[in-house]
Amino acid sequence: MTKALNSKEVAAKIEGQLPGAISGSDDSAILVKSEFVLQVCRFLNKTEGYDFDYLVNLTGVDYLDYLEVVYHLASLKHNHSLIVKTRCHNRDRAVVPSVVSLWQGAVFQEREAYDLLGIWFEGHPNLKRIFLWEGFQGHPLRRDYL
Repeated sequence: MTKALNSKEVAAKIEGQLPGAISGSDDSAILVKSEFVLQVCRFLNKTEGYDFDYLVNLTGVDYLDYLEVVYHLASLKHNHSLIVKTRCHNRDRAVVPSVVSLWQGAVFQEREAYDLLGIWFEGHPNLKRIFLWEGFQGHPLRRDYL
């Protein structure tokens, strides 16, 4: 089992390297501004001591007021974990940078969030529906679907 890092301490280190990137943090997660997601994830992936080399899970959540993308990260080298979140407040144009360049495991997970929630991952090499057919109208995991 991995040891969860202190989110507030990690958020403070990120803010020191990438001023303005962090929206907030609590005991369980770091909230990152969506335009900084790739930079923050790259920092967490490449920085000695963090070395988050494994994307455990990427998922989307619909809170009606906004869509949220949740990244569960782990370091196999250090056996620690961290949760990073970002929010898209524009439901009609929910855009987040793709993290496929850091973790190949994001390919299908970003496609799933796109297909079912309509979150667009900018820079994804093949962002198309994964479960539903092309031409399907809407995104069925959105709470306002139907």
